[in-house]
Amino acid sequence: MIVVFSMAATLWLIGVAMKSPIQARWIMIGLLFVGVLIIHITLPDGHPLREGTGGSAALWLLIAGFVALGVLYSKGLRWLRARTRPEARPEAERVAQALTPQKLNDVELERYARHIVLREIGGAGQTKLKRARVLVVGAGGLGAPVLQYLAAAGVGTLGIVDDDTVDHTNLQRQVIHRDDMTGRTKTQSAEAAIHTLNPYVTVKPYTRRLTDEIAAELFEDYDLIVDGVDNFATRRVINAAAAKLGLPVVSGALTQWEGQVAIWDTAFDGPCYDCIFPNDPDPALAPSCAEAGVLGPLPGVIGSLMAVEVVKRLTGAGTPLLGHMLIYDALDAETRKIKLGKRPDCPVCGRKDRP
Repeated sequence: MIVVFSMAATLWLIGVAMKSPIQARWIMIGLLFVGVLIIHITLPDGHPLREGTGGSAALWLLIAGFVALGVLYSKGLRWLRARTRPEARPEAERVAQALTPQKLNDVELERYARHIVLREIGGAGQTKLKRARVLVVGAGGLGAPVLQYLAAAGVGTLGIVDDDTVDHTNLQRQVIHRDDMTGRTKTQSAEAAIHTLNPYVTVKPYTRRLTDEIAAELFEDYDLIVDGVDNFATRRVINAAAAKLGLPVVSGALTQWEGQVAIWDTAFDGPCYDCIFPNDPDPALAPSCAEAGVLGPLPGVIGSLMAVEVVKRLTGAGTPLLGHMLIYDALDAETRKIKLGKRPDCPVCGRKDRP
């Protein structure tokens, strides 16, 4: 048995080294378990392979039973948390909302009149916005203007993921937060600001750090993801979960005087984040805002561009930024757009292209 457990640990470590998805690692261990069972079923008693792997299939079946109970227990706990946490929406409510058309009331018709007269949006597009569910990861420099403009535009449900609190150093650029909100969580501050701006928007705050363990389950409730984070690890979590579910990601990034916007949408055969950035840059070449500084209005410019792409994607208006990256240089007042290509050997979205 020690040999089998050692092989399982080796497979797991190889998966970690190759940065394989956790699901893929468990599949490899599962295949190892199936191989052991085949050995015990097909080989006679006393065979060296049987003796070296525990001697009996009963022991492995018992272990499998305990593992299955653990998995069921874990899923049961997640189900209970989903039913009890305030930001969760019951399944019955989600089904009812999907089946019941959401119409604009008289106040909303007046509020969104400037959208409705746009030929590319109109009443049908505005209704799509009201029915849409957008998850914004990060309520900082980029998330602030995105949330404000999406709320003002009438996106029906806005989820906000952030585990940080409002600090005085944020207020120079994170305009959704007020001075009297310092010390409060950014999700609380953003939720209060959105409700003041537009009471017809439902806000779902998630005061936690986004991790691999919760990302896919959380994303399932949304139509589009906004990446407004400031670290590469979380960007990769967002990218992997969104690619798995086929969800579009509107992504932005900042540094000092420059910002960029892109859309990662593998469902439409576009590149994902890992296609373009397979490796994280040297920390010395990509310092944080605290280390390098950032122009106060710049997040507003980039965040507004991100909000534009979200509205276009949800309503079908215009040409999306898919397959391109828009780069804005505030210091030299220059804007350029570069073409991006899908990478066939990308470990996140390129597997289906491999021979």
